Amino acid sequence: MKKYVCTACGYIYDPEVGDPDSGVAPGTAFEDIPADWVCPVCGVSKDEFEVSE
Repeated sequence: MKKYVCTACGYIYDPEVGDPDSGVAPGTAFEDIPADWVCPVCGVSKDEFEVSE
């Protein structure tokens, strides 16, 4: 699964880790995260993320 980076702050969403503090279980693909999820570091929306190279 691809990792995604927040274009605002540089936080990297790793699907293998998920975001348990926000209710996103490990193994959750970025595409499967709820639409209202926000970056746990800076609070921007999901559409501010891009695929990490």
